[in-house]
Amino acid sequence: MRYPIIDGHCDTVHRFISETGNYDFTRHNKEGHIDLPRLRQGGIKLQIFALYIEQDFKPVGAVRRCLQLIDGYYRTVNRVQADLQTILNLSDLHEVINGSKIAALLSVEGGEALEGDLAVLRVLFRLGVRGLGLTWNQRNQLAVGVGKGLQGDGLTSFGREVVREMNNLGMIVDLAHINEKGFYEAMSLSNVPIIVSHANARALCDHPRNLSDSQLKALGENNGIIGLSYYPSFIHRESPSLEKLLDHFVHVAEVAGIEHLGFGSDYDGIEQTIKGLDDVSCLHQLVDGLISRGFTSKEIRQITSENYLRVLNQVLPA
Repeated sequence: MRYPIIDGHCDTVHRFISETGNYDFTRHNKEGHIDLPRLRQGGIKLQIFALYIEQDFKPVGAVRRCLQLIDGYYRTVNRVQADLQTILNLSDLHEVINGSKIAALLSVEGGEALEGDLAVLRVLFRLGVRGLGLTWNQRNQLAVGVGKGLQGDGLTSFGREVVREMNNLGMIVDLAHINEKGFYEAMSLSNVPIIVSHANARALCDHPRNLSDSQLKALGENNGIIGLSYYPSFIHRESPSLEKLLDHFVHVAEVAGIEHLGFGSDYDGIEQTIKGLDDVSCLHQLVDGLISRGFTSKEIRQITSENYLRVLNQVLPA
């Protein structure tokens, strides 16, 4: 049985603007983890494409870099409109999910791109951005990333304004990378479910980017979702593997509930992969692993797509 898959995070857009000229999204590439043929092979029905602002553009130049990435994204996907459609609202979502195209949703990774101005958030929304990760690993104008420690300050006054405005606009609040205080504050402030697009369980792998059991329980109470990442460092310190990743799926299902579990590959944002999940075309092996761990067909449908669809239906504009 083939399950449609929604993946919560990839960094492939950087390949769209690569100056090497070796990457072509329309064909199977030897480099990287994602392109159109491999998305189809992997059974991806909706891919969330992150726009990551590199260090060289922080804090000055973040808006310009974000616009360059958005331009690169549209210049690429406009060539494959017969195969891929950008999701802007619930009408788009329902049309594509029930059709033959692959859906794409744009998200910005790191609130530095706003440069402290709500007007920028609104303009990014008009340009098709439907999600925002409040932080990357550093401190910015919204909150503090885990690179500065798990504890410390929470949301700034501007960060609180951003969360409220994202709720009003219909944008996904992504709490990957944020410290614990900011995590709980944003979750209590948002009036719709949030996501953590790419992270794993800290109880199984003590990495600051992973979520504690308390955070996982809070995520479940919020009706949100965590997309589990295939990044080896988030899976196991000594011997990361597909089986160890499956341990994270089982643990999160037990702590937060199956209704709050999904995929969050971080493909094209990670330097290494675990054996068996070399790129997006290999996702059938992850699904087979879930079957081997005793997840039912209904539960696998929830994990692969239905949980994300529930959140998107509550967040996106009509």
